[in-house]
Amino acid sequence: MERKSFGLGDVVMMKKNHPCGSNEMEVIRMGMDIRIKCVGCKHSVLVPRAKFEKNMRKVIRSAAAGEEGTASQDPS
Repeated sequence: MERKSFGLGDVVMMKKNHPCGSNEMEVIRMGMDIRIKCVGCKHSVLVPRAKFEKNMRKVIRSAAAGEEGTASQDPS
């Protein structure tokens, strides 16, 4: 099975909803553990990487794609 790819600042969809009802989480820290922040209520949770990769469904919005779009807009 292919390893799931995600990056810092990505908004991901999780298998289970957060108690507030949202299943979208933003990745705010990466390492052996992943810190994710709920998009709905802004609560942050520290999750071991293995558990995060198991419970992540897909990347909804990639932070890298957002940076490329803003970099091409030159104000000059």
